[in-house]
Amino acid sequence: MNSTISVDVVIIGAGPAGLTAATYLGRFHRKVVVVDGGASRARWIPESHNIPGFPRGISGSMLLAELQEQAARYGADIHPGHVDKIERSGRGFRVHFGSHSVFGRCVLLACGVQDHLPNLAGAEEAVLRSLLRICPICDAYEATGKRIAVLGSGAHGDREAQFLRTYSDRVTLIHVGAARDPAADATLKAAGVALIATSLTNLEIESDRLVLRTSEGARFFDVFYSALGCTPASRLATDLGATRDENGALRVDAHQQTSIPGIFAAGDMVRGLNQVVVAAAEAAVAATQIHNQLREA
Repeated sequence: MNSTISVDVVIIGAGPAGLTAATYLGRFHRKVVVVDGGASRARWIPESHNIPGFPRGISGSMLLAELQEQAARYGADIHPGHVDKIERSGRGFRVHFGSHSVFGRCVLLACGVQDHLPNLAGAEEAVLRSLLRICPICDAYEATGKRIAVLGSGAHGDREAQFLRTYSDRVTLIHVGAARDPAADATLKAAGVALIATSLTNLEIESDRLVLRTSEGARFFDVFYSALGCTPASRLATDLGATRDENGALRVDAHQQTSIPGIFAAGDMVRGLNQVVVAAAEAAVAATQIHNQLREA
């Protein structure tokens, strides 16, 4: 790659948001470079059944492959790499990754989030086998009627356990944090959620189930959800002075522009409803606004 290349837009991240934006911008006849860090959260999806247009389901890896092929069809220049920093440069920005740098009149951040998986042996493999799950909005339907455990350490775990009661009357919150508020315990009980306070050392991933071993014996769960939170990958923007909300997500306007003019963001790093279709929709909004701003400049 020519380290002096200049393009209309540099997209950082090659998940559903970044690749959708690349397709839109390519169809606007915009020159685009996509920097692919290879860590899209979508790769964890064993098979999704709630993405429109795929009634028989689609894996995350297949979805990413299709999105990449589509973006490349419209001219997206996709490069592997990890972006180290973004610098203001003239009427745009210079993006540095590895030994390369590229100038873009605008930058779209689609860097996603880093999930906090429980510190259990085999956790990553369990995600790929649909035993350990991250998003009940995405796949709780497939857990209907099963023995569900939610690993949590705060209010987020409580909310997720209550949400899952829509799907099963066998939901247990396994609390692995500090002492709990008795009022929160009462709320869980009223919602029909069982509560166990323990430590991660008592948990084990065994074949196709989660096992909780205590002095009172063993309990088994068919599927378990991690409600331990995530961290938005927003450093590149905040280093430039972009603002975040109370959860660390980047603040954007109605057109996905951050508080830094010319820096846009879409997908999980922006707001809490971490869904493929939401990321793609935000990317379409951002790409259209970028095109219009460049057209009017």
